[in-house]
Amino acid sequence: MRTHLTDRVRNLGILAHVDAGKTTVTERFLYLTGATHKRGEVHDGTTVTDFDPQERDRGITIFAAAVSCDWAGHRINLIDTPGHVDFSDEVERSLRVLDGAVAVFDAVAGVEPQSETVWRQADRHGVPRIAFVNKLDRAGAELDTAVESIRTRLGTVPLPVQLPIGREDGFTGVVDLVAMRAYVWADGADTYTDRPVPGDLLEEARHRRRRLEESVAELHPGALEEFCGEGSLSAETLTGALRDLTLTGEAVVVLCGSAYRNRGVEPLLDAVVSYLPAPSDMPPVRGEVPADPEAPFTALAFKVSATATGRMTYVRVYAGTIGKGDTVLDAVSGRTERIARILRVQADRATEVDVARAGDIVAVVGPKGARAGATLCAPGAPIVLEPPTTADPVVSVAVEARRSTDTGRLATALARLSEEDPSLVVRSDPETGQTVLSGLGELHLEVAVEKLRRDRGLEVTVGRPQVAYRETVAKGVTGLLYRHVKQDGGAGQFAHVVIDVAPLDEGEEFAFTSAVTGGRVPQEYVRAVEAGCRDALVEGPLGGHPVTGVRVTLTDGATHPKDSSEMAFRTAGRFALREALRASAMTLLEPVTDVTVTVPAESVGSVLGDLAARRGRVTDQTTRSGTAAVEATVPLAELFGYASRLRGRTQGRGTFTTRPAGYAPAPRGQVD
Repeated sequence: MRTHLTDRVRNLGILAHVDAGKTTVTERFLYLTGATHKRGEVHDGTTVTDFDPQERDRGITIFAAAVSCDWAGHRINLIDTPGHVDFSDEVERSLRVLDGAVAVFDAVAGVEPQSETVWRQADRHGVPRIAFVNKLDRAGAELDTAVESIRTRLGTVPLPVQLPIGREDGFTGVVDLVAMRAYVWADGADTYTDRPVPGDLLEEARHRRRRLEESVAELHPGALEEFCGEGSLSAETLTGALRDLTLTGEAVVVLCGSAYRNRGVEPLLDAVVSYLPAPSDMPPVRGEVPADPEAPFTALAFKVSATATGRMTYVRVYAGTIGKGDTVLDAVSGRTERIARILRVQADRATEVDVARAGDIVAVVGPKGARAGATLCAPGAPIVLEPPTTADPVVSVAVEARRSTDTGRLATALARLSEEDPSLVVRSDPETGQTVLSGLGELHLEVAVEKLRRDRGLEVTVGRPQVAYRETVAKGVTGLLYRHVKQDGGAGQFAHVVIDVAPLDEGEEFAFTSAVTGGRVPQEYVRAVEAGCRDALVEGPLGGHPVTGVRVTLTDGATHPKDSSEMAFRTAGRFALREALRASAMTLLEPVTDVTVTVPAESVGSVLGDLAARRGRVTDQTTRSGTAAVEATVPLAELFGYASRLRGRTQGRGTFTTRPAGYAPAPRGQVD
């Protein structure tokens, strides 16, 4: 059921690679919609969404920030997401609750590694997107090249709906190919002037409009019917077809501009309203909860933040209405929570509101135990929504307080950190007794430790980063027999299992099958054997690392009429697989990353030599306008400290980005 309220809402994220201009686009949205009265700049540290001191010091987005603004009679709830791979879990949690997204691309670089990563994340969540090719005022900027990289690297159909007016420093506006009008921005102007298409661009604009109509007609049956009958598409039909193709994900509308110079942002806001979905356009969550303010209240908590004024839980309201003072059920923990305050958030500032309705993204104060991923719902209509997934940590450091009197405070601060960021994992090393903090990368852990120092006033010492190794089977064994027999008086334990162990295809973690015939092992005991095998995967024989890439087949077994039980067979499965792994040929795996290093062309030789010394394997190398981009696969352990080494080798001009590339065999003797 469509409702007026949810039709007028857009929940969207800004996605991109580091330095593509996400935060600047967000700042221009806020300025042009009147939510702020001054344009914030990343380089000045005056942005609304990058409000954390570390974000301003480092010049990057670290924490997803929610803001709201109004445009053309619509409420836009916007989340500015991080672009660095170490904070991809922030992107994941945001995408889980968003209806649409604007993907920002650099007009010079096109699709960059992290752009591709966040695009794939949006694919997994089925989030419709439009694209904005930014920085058209830069030297070397080329819209067509960027569009082609979207086509080839992202595997989608880009549909450019604008033509730039001018190149590089001379970029002054765009031709709207749908309306066939020119929008031109004077220097320093906040808004554009609407003009006829310039005569020198008219022929090219007509040619591109024709190509756009043909591309849309190929994909949209309604547009095809009009195109065949009339020979062209009206602006209304074209707009409707572009929206349909955006919602289905069959194509991506592409706009362009320069957010820093405030050119192209207003048409982008119009495109958000025209093409991206309202909550009522999205299918019911879990197939049963419509975006209806009159339905029972249902919301998903996607972020928890501890502030000086209390604990805030960010929620996306999927159905129903919540008011200040209402009681809700945390469907995960079973606890009831009272909503003390409801806040419409502007990054680090908030405005209190009385109610939140279906389609809203707000923060609530009051719930004390709700964690990211919890479902908050009406006590009389319990439901559990699928939580965002959390990536497994790959890097760990030992953390301890410098003063013994701060040990308790450190434990409390670490627990709060992991509550705010579920991708941070805190554990105690059973061998050394050290407190170990694990995360998604070196920068991720640096930021977490700095947060302990700045926010909590703790002096901590940090050990050298360690990567998370895995173990896998290179060559398995067959017919391994294990008998579990235990008699302590009374009922005993008896289980007899025979298993085969073999390697799995790359990328697969664990598979279990039963080939037992004749009912020699009942089905409930087969499930117990599988559970025991999973228990055994926690520690491998090479160094106690988790085991992956294993296929286990239960081939035979035997039971006792009195002493067999699920517990006995689970124990047998655990010890059988442990023995089988010790008898198998095992391989140690280390995490590897795809690295893109961008350096001046004259520094390529030095960079290639350094990558080779770090056991890197170069996969591609391109040079454009005096700048070289080297792509390589490098073990994660070899990248610790690489940023400072690269700056030293390139006089501070080199940059690099990474993204996880799975695991690869580690050299013998790599770890103890």
